[in-house]
Amino acid sequence: MYAAHFSLRERPFSITPDTSFFMNRAGHQDALNVLLVALRSGEGFIKVTGEVGVGKTILCRKLLKMLKEDCVTAYIHNPYLKPDTLLYAIADSLSVSYEDNASQYVLLKVITRKLIDYHRRGKKVVLCLDEVQAMPVQTLETLRLLTNLETEKRKLLQVVLFGQPELDVLLESPAIRQLKQRITFSYRLLPLNKVALAVYIRHRLSVAGYTQRDLFSIQAMDCLHHFSGGIPRLINILCHKAMMLAYGEGTSQVKFRHMRLAAKDTVESQGISRPRFDFWLPSFGKWIFASLCMAMVAFTIQFAPILEQYW
Repeated sequence: MYAAHFSLRERPFSITPDTSFFMNRAGHQDALNVLLVALRSGEGFIKVTGEVGVGKTILCRKLLKMLKEDCVTAYIHNPYLKPDTLLYAIADSLSVSYEDNASQYVLLKVITRKLIDYHRRGKKVVLCLDEVQAMPVQTLETLRLLTNLETEKRKLLQVVLFGQPELDVLLESPAIRQLKQRITFSYRLLPLNKVALAVYIRHRLSVAGYTQRDLFSIQAMDCLHHFSGGIPRLINILCHKAMMLAYGEGTSQVKFRHMRLAAKDTVESQGISRPRFDFWLPSFGKWIFASLCMAMVAFTIQFAPILEQYW
């Protein structure tokens, strides 16, 4: 749509978790490093949490892509699973053969046999589960029992849990306290600050083929950070809308007004809090406004005696 207008090969701000746009800086790279170190050391459970849209899914996909050659990997994105359904999903992901309507006992047995076979062949097995905060407690307990399988050196199955902050609340449940104790590595993904946001924007534009500078004005970037709160998914949504508006006007730079209109549309559709009044002033406008206020105060003090004659 606007790719040719801005000399881009592709849209830089899609909300699809494309690993080619993974930013190897800031928190995401740190989180990836933690995961790789933990998995290489043979840890059983690892946890990554973060708010909605902060980038957990793209981190998970990047991890799976990096582990593809060294490990057998499985990814389960649907958390609403009963214990036996989870075992079916794991068996399918690991290419385990089983009979129709196999019981939970039989599933555990064939999965165990497969894990032992992978171990004999020198393969690690890594299971990634997304949106775990919505997983039933009984299902999590079944998962813990499955990870009891181990050799004297390491676990036969390593599990990475991705979830929203509510996952930490769920893990406080007495019913799964044993699972919480087995989580040896944890990482919390945080929103981007202003510096990281600017790096994020430049990175995605560069991957998409943009070779110019300052596609977004300084005032537009301030507006973007305020409304997005540093959440990558919201950043992508706002940038996409603002670029469409700039394209519609035929301009080569996204201005404050474009981002403001994009933010207004997103506020109405997603319920994001509205800004304070002073935020609407661009950066240079705030200096002018402050200077005028100071001048008015100085004028009042200096000419107060004269003005009293007319009050």
